Amino acid sequence: MNMDNVLTMLYVEGKECRLSPLCKDRSISAMPFGGRYLVIDFVLSNFLNSGFYKIKVLTQYRSEALLKHLSVNWIFSSILGHHVEHVPPQMKTGSGWYNGSADTIRQNLNFLQKQRYDLVCVFRSDIVYKMDVRKMHEYHLGLGADLTLAVIPVPIDFAGNFEIVEVDEKLRVIGYEDRPKSPKSIPGIPGMSFASMGNYIFNSSTLIGSLKNSNDADEELKLGAQVLPGTINRKKVYAYDFSTNCFPGMTKEERGFWININDLDSYWKANMGLISVSPVLNLYDVRWTTRGYSTTLPPAKFVFADKEHDRVGMATDSIVSDGCIISGGRVNRCVLFPKVRINSFAQVSDSVLMEGVEIGRHATIRNAIIEDSVKIPQGMKIGYDIKEDMKRFHVSPLGIVAVSKEAIVEAEKRENKLLHYYHFSNNRLNRTFNVPCQSCNSYHYNGKIKQSGNTF
Repeated sequence: MNMDNVLTMLYVEGKECRLSPLCKDRSISAMPFGGRYLVIDFVLSNFLNSGFYKIKVLTQYRSEALLKHLSVNWIFSSILGHHVEHVPPQMKTGSGWYNGSADTIRQNLNFLQKQRYDLVCVFRSDIVYKMDVRKMHEYHLGLGADLTLAVIPVPIDFAGNFEIVEVDEKLRVIGYEDRPKSPKSIPGIPGMSFASMGNYIFNSSTLIGSLKNSNDADEELKLGAQVLPGTINRKKVYAYDFSTNCFPGMTKEERGFWININDLDSYWKANMGLISVSPVLNLYDVRWTTRGYSTTLPPAKFVFADKEHDRVGMATDSIVSDGCIISGGRVNRCVLFPKVRINSFAQVSDSVLMEGVEIGRHATIRNAIIEDSVKIPQGMKIGYDIKEDMKRFHVSPLGIVAVSKEAIVEAEKRENKLLHYYHFSNNRLNRTFNVPCQSCNSYHYNGKIKQSGNTF
């Protein structure tokens, strides 16, 4: 099947990051996932495996990490006209940046007018799932549809959290509501509703006609809210049931499986799901490969086997990426990104450690997500006292502790102040600055600490 006449546009739904404080410098699409991937790698891999090679990634906020990743790891052959291209806001319809997903596509309609593509795939880039896009493409062509959107069945009790699509018996779309109070059920399946996944296949003329003459650029609208209400009555719009999609090597459990990462808890759960013996999202099946970032790092290394002194470098039920060194510490049920170091006597469990994290000696960590390049001080405890953790870090409703660079710096400052106060209390007999504290090499006098000639 020739896909040269199909353009793919990938967008992020919304400008607010739902994984604060870990996405201060990146969008959800650029969040690390599963040890060696970014979230966007899953949708990109779906299109690559499906034979779609002309892809525009429409980004705006906190895009540096994503741009670097695409430029290094997603290079197609320009000779064949294939590309994964990062597209910042064009500002061709005004002076503003993208204002919602509808405006994101509207500002880039020029790509369709220049190249004259017949079809446009408009997909979200911030969802984790596997999908053979060819199946949806064939479904669209077979029905002679003007617009096809991917939907997933959800229990009607939870449907109020989604964009809900109403369909008839033939899956033709007859209604749309965003987070309705009384969701419509699927014909013949009471208790279930169709939720939009935010993935669309348009005939180019339908997309241009739906957005080009819109006057709602000042209002931040989702693409579905902008396009569907005015299109379903005059065009052939159909719903494609994602739960019917299949791809090579798919297991029974993977059918219809997708992960909407909308908060820290869902992010943590999604990563923890990968370390089970038989994960639903299988990253190891070569028949439908998910491509991540390439690396020239050395293999992971485990050192020290001193059981007598409990200095054993080991990891169980975990993903351990290239460049990691488990140096006399223990890791259980964790996802370790590249270049993580676990020092002697440290214990880490049920946690996600991003690239370059270092855990100090005797530190104990559990139920945590630790941002890249964070260095955990020796002896620090995280995840064992929620009340204490809430004073230092961000804690999710499930008790998952998010450790950012800024938070660890502030925590170290606070602990150092307490440490110095303790040292002073135990050195009251030192009445001059000439006798250093043996614990911290500082000079204490009348409640003050002097280091390197400075009093503070």
